[in-house]
Amino acid sequence: MTEADLPEVSAIGREVHPELPEDPGVFAERLRLYPKGCLVLQSAGRITGYAISHPWRLGPPPKLNTLLLRLPQAPDTFYVHDLALLAQARGAGTGGALVLRLVQQARRTGLSNLSLVAVSGSVSFWRRQGFDVAGDAAIQAGLGSYGDTACFMMRAI
Repeated sequence: MTEADLPEVSAIGREVHPELPEDPGVFAERLRLYPKGCLVLQSAGRITGYAISHPWRLGPPPKLNTLLLRLPQAPDTFYVHDLALLAQARGAGTGGALVLRLVQQARRTGLSNLSLVAVSGSVSFWRRQGFDVAGDAAIQAGLGSYGDTACFMMRAI
């Protein structure tokens, strides 16, 4: 992902997650803080999906539509902030391929797990990628900005 990709990335985010909007500045900040965790999927010269991830601390995840300001000094999880695919990019294994790239980046970073908040009925997708429902009451209580059906999940690597 590059800065030039951010308008398309933001548009995809609005289309895929209309009930969970995030300001374009959130995408720009994640790219600035951890470009190795920001990926785009392209087809015929057009961005059809993206993944945004970064090292983080286990515990309540960052609230949606909130700037991080900086990454933690001692991360213990590789946090998948978002993975979004347009309809035409789904069903061909592209989501799984993006997850594999994130797992590889987590390994290179020296982290032993990935974590995320599944939204919009995506728990079954994330289960197919090796993630399981996890988290204690404090983590679950911190999911309010993600909607009523949000689910914290983790995958060991």
